[in-house]
Amino acid sequence: MRAAARGFSAFAGAPPEGKVLVDQELVIRGGHPLKGTVRAHGAKNAALPIMAGAILTEGTTILHRVPHLKDVHTMGAILGALGVELEWTGPNSLRLTSPGAGGTVAPFDLAQRMRASICILGPLLATRGAAVLPLPGGCVIGERPIDLHLRGLRALGAEIKVDGTTISARAARLRGARVRMAGPRGSTVLGTANVLMAATLAEGQTLIEGAAREPEIQNLAHYLVACGAQISGIGTRRLLVTGRRRLKGAEHALIPDRIEAATFLAAGAITGGEVRVQDVCPAHMRATLRAMRRMGVETLEDERSLTAARKEPLRAAQLATAPYPGLPTDVQPQFSAMLCLAEGASVVTDRVYPHRFTHVEGLRLMGARILRTGSKGVINGVARLQGARVDAVDLRAGAALVLGALAAEGVSSITGLDHVDRGYQDLEHMLKALGADVARREASATPDRQRRSA
Repeated sequence: MRAAARGFSAFAGAPPEGKVLVDQELVIRGGHPLKGTVRAHGAKNAALPIMAGAILTEGTTILHRVPHLKDVHTMGAILGALGVELEWTGPNSLRLTSPGAGGTVAPFDLAQRMRASICILGPLLATRGAAVLPLPGGCVIGERPIDLHLRGLRALGAEIKVDGTTISARAARLRGARVRMAGPRGSTVLGTANVLMAATLAEGQTLIEGAAREPEIQNLAHYLVACGAQISGIGTRRLLVTGRRRLKGAEHALIPDRIEAATFLAAGAITGGEVRVQDVCPAHMRATLRAMRRMGVETLEDERSLTAARKEPLRAAQLATAPYPGLPTDVQPQFSAMLCLAEGASVVTDRVYPHRFTHVEGLRLMGARILRTGSKGVINGVARLQGARVDAVDLRAGAALVLGALAAEGVSSITGLDHVDRGYQDLEHMLKALGADVARREASATPDRQRRSA
């Protein structure tokens, strides 16, 4: 690996021998209405599969608007271990060059850290004929099976075995087939990405039915087309892919991160302020904006920016997540935090990840009244939240706790920032630019935290 690739490894790997990871916490003094403008970064959920897709290409790919996130650096370290050369050519521009032939065994310590590591499976099978990787990790938000990934790749001719925590796959040459990607809770986004990437180099045609329609999947498809792939039906539930013998590298820009944008709009709304997010795509956020308006938030938009303002108390609402173009599951915890301060009773249903309620405990410590029952959260609004010491146990739960702390009276401290850093670049600096009283520091020692770091 070049020095640039080693930089990825240093970011994502274990601490140097003899060193102990120092827990950090975000300290927030709430009660300040947030006002001002921030810019959205590129979408994490587009960056990760597109980076994996560079394995499919000959030559060099240059990606623009790549966010500096823990997950992005972890994916870079995984690709570097597989022989892909990576180099930052600008603040958010990344060059990736695949050697074609190369390793087929992913570094387990890295790949286990995030669910999106599964995205290397299809590209490795399509180009190198084999892949060995661990079952993916990431946020602990209930069961998120990968059987649709495996079923789709098997339909293309791959032989796949799952032994304990290891996936082993091989394929002399993938063949086009009819593949259905929809499961009991809708389409699988990463599964669609995996099969789509593999199909671009499969022999013959592949029809992917029940494909995910998320903007991040569309962004991936447009990148693959720029590399020479033949794909029709982009943005629909049916993708027709005609396999090619080879793909070339391409220059491509990531779409804006609609989840990051929604989080900052929610930060303005929950604090009774007014926040404008620039460099967004409003068309990707229609369901999010409708939900905010139902909660009493005023929204304004132009071609490349969105503004959310709250001048009246938040209103109770009934919200339900759904695959795109529905309300994203990734904003459910943040919107649940908002509803904690709404007048009346709200019901939030997560139909995509029914167990995604790990934010409930932390919000309760702040004084929220939430009862979880199955895939629903029943929220009775309170007049105010109180600062508390809470722990983020996954990415979006962490975002919800940050929102609660911004609106709460007094001081909150939020630990578990390694989860939050997986999805938000420069979070505290962006919040400060909006007027938040926030600081990152070494976490105060507690017996539990001392045991974890020992």
